[in-house]
Amino acid sequence: MGNGKEQRIIVPLDVADEKSAIALIDRLEAVSFWKVGLELFTSVGPKILEVLKSRDKQIFLDLKFHDIPNTMAGACRAAAGYGVDLLTIHATAGRNALKAATEAVKEGAEQAGVKPPKLIAVTLLTSISARQLAFDLKIPLELPEYALEMALMAKESGLDGAVCSPQEVAQLRQTCGDDFLFVCPGVRPTWAEAGDQKRSLTPSQAIQAGADYLVIGRPITAAAEPELAWQRITQELTTA
Repeated sequence: MGNGKEQRIIVPLDVADEKSAIALIDRLEAVSFWKVGLELFTSVGPKILEVLKSRDKQIFLDLKFHDIPNTMAGACRAAAGYGVDLLTIHATAGRNALKAATEAVKEGAEQAGVKPPKLIAVTLLTSISARQLAFDLKIPLELPEYALEMALMAKESGLDGAVCSPQEVAQLRQTCGDDFLFVCPGVRPTWAEAGDQKRSLTPSQAIQAGADYLVIGRPITAAAEPELAWQRITQELTTA
């Protein structure tokens, strides 16, 4: 495991309370990068970020802000003050909101004396299929093209990267260049169940396609032996 690929795996703390979160962090000691999402943050608040920081973990604060520019800026300014590593907002909030958010994370981090988080745009939730994009959201573009347009708008607005499904990442990487971060949820080893994910690849396929970070939850956290699942995934990655 000498090539650091295991540090590119982010494990979600998809639990409902602080006690369960700490139990999972302690159980998976080798995991260095954790994701805190809406459920845990709404339940526990910023206290969970302190727990992770006290253990020298990297933090992906996945709150997916989506609001008017002024509110987005306020929320991003506050979130940047926590000193997290990655922060998500929805690309569909529009160009003005994205620009306001990029300025706000710099301000918030400066005020708190911390490094600003990398600001990452959600292109399209990975649970949404091409059919749902067309029929439910009434978007006339093909799904890969839509994800690309959202990523390009984020890049033009000064964001650091985007969240996309592993199946879009190769094309997005090609168009957005090497200095744009891509975070891919919906990554599933061949031996795990797909769950909610409609657009999936294996971990090594996703890295080869151009992903910087992989978010892998249930294949690890819901496994009978999470430590073994983690080891199995990191081994697959490092030998790939």
